[in-house]
Amino acid sequence: MDRKQMCIANLTYKKPTSNEQKRMKNLLKYLTYRDSRDDYVLQVNGVERWVNRGMGQSATEVADRCDAYQSEHVLLFSLVANPNPDLIQMVAPEDREQFVRRLTENVVEDFFEAREIDTGVEFSYVLHSRFTNDQEAPGRHDPHTHIVLPGTYYDADEGRRKPLYFSRNKNVNHIEMLHTITEDHMTQLMERYVGLDWEQRYDTLDQQRQQQKQVIESEQHGFYMETEEIKPFWCGTRQYAEDNCAIGYYISVENKHTDELEIQFRPIANGLDANYAHELSSGMPTILAERENDMDQLELYIETIRIVLDDEYEDIQAQRFQPEFGAPSLDL
Repeated sequence: MDRKQMCIANLTYKKPTSNEQKRMKNLLKYLTYRDSRDDYVLQVNGVERWVNRGMGQSATEVADRCDAYQSEHVLLFSLVANPNPDLIQMVAPEDREQFVRRLTENVVEDFFEAREIDTGVEFSYVLHSRFTNDQEAPGRHDPHTHIVLPGTYYDADEGRRKPLYFSRNKNVNHIEMLHTITEDHMTQLMERYVGLDWEQRYDTLDQQRQQQKQVIESEQHGFYMETEEIKPFWCGTRQYAEDNCAIGYYISVENKHTDELEIQFRPIANGLDANYAHELSSGMPTILAERENDMDQLELYIETIRIVLDDEYEDIQAQRFQPEFGAPSLDL
């Protein structure tokens, strides 16, 4: 596995201006009351979302500490620690939040220790437990943390607070150091929570996805209309996780970051056995070929898959709740 894909650790900062202070307060409220842009979090009396490691345990306290500990150029640093959802799926659901909390605290503490800041740096963080909304594999558990750091730290030798900075030059690269420490702790936690074979399992999953994507090497299975343009698609499958396969289709789309065309998967349903999903999708090209004059074969494909899955679900439920009546007794 490419270690750089194990965890996103993005760092940003806000300047000590009146506008940035307003944005800071809005940011802290957002982090407190939401797990994502669309998901509000129910607040429980007596339970604070913020984990206090010196910067406070509420949005108000964190804002006050940011004001008190700001430097001339930095009001606060904001760090996001977001493990790869594919790796999180390997962790038992009941352990995932603890996994991310341990990662957060270990990375922050070891990072400043590596920078030889003996007194450490105050921080507070909040854990968000959202689900992915990417188009290829939506709905995967995606816990992550937002960490707030001050603009200054206390230097025990000098007996005063000094500006905290993150250098990125030839002599020292604190961002690269942060990423390396994050990758090291991700490796240790994956071994602890998943097992020593976690990387082999991930590589197997990745290989399975590449094999599933090879369906696009064949002739397209059908066409669909988009903005008055006829485009091809391929029926196929893609692993959501080791034991969770999706059935859907592959299409050519523009990558928003590179503006280049690439083949991406779009799921219709997931939670399926890989062999069953493959068998179901591989039988569809023949059916679509018989309806080659349809204006939108993709709509036909999607509707057919949904009908088949709905019918099979109803059959399973009927069998599951079918009462078992024994032969009538003649011993009256």
